[in-house]
Amino acid sequence: MSAATMIMRTLIPAAVGAIALLQPAWAEPAAEVRVTYSNGQFQPGVVSAPVDKPVVIHVRNLDAKALEFESTSLRVEKVVAAQSEVIVNVRALKPGRYEFYDDFNDKARGALVVE
Repeated sequence: MSAATMIMRTLIPAAVGAIALLQPAWAEPAAEVRVTYSNGQFQPGVVSAPVDKPVVIHVRNLDAKALEFESTSLRVEKVVAAQSEVIVNVRALKPGRYEFYDDFNDKARGALVVE
């Protein structure tokens, strides 16, 4: 084995370990919630997440038509094709109720409660 190969085998793992240590201590994994859209409604209608933690919302559309998952308070707008799923990433939130809806169907509403 050449000297260059030995150095690379030593330095690369050390560099990866050093980068991992540089991650901020507050970089917690996101909370995950799941919402299903079926028969023109979100189920469950209300989901919850912890305070001050990023949230990943899995939106699964079981209907034969697309939906537009939208929320002014969460600052998201995402089209979900029929029979598919999307992931919506949301910043860390303060306590409160954050409404969401299907922009293509005024009757389909839900909420993310952060507490």
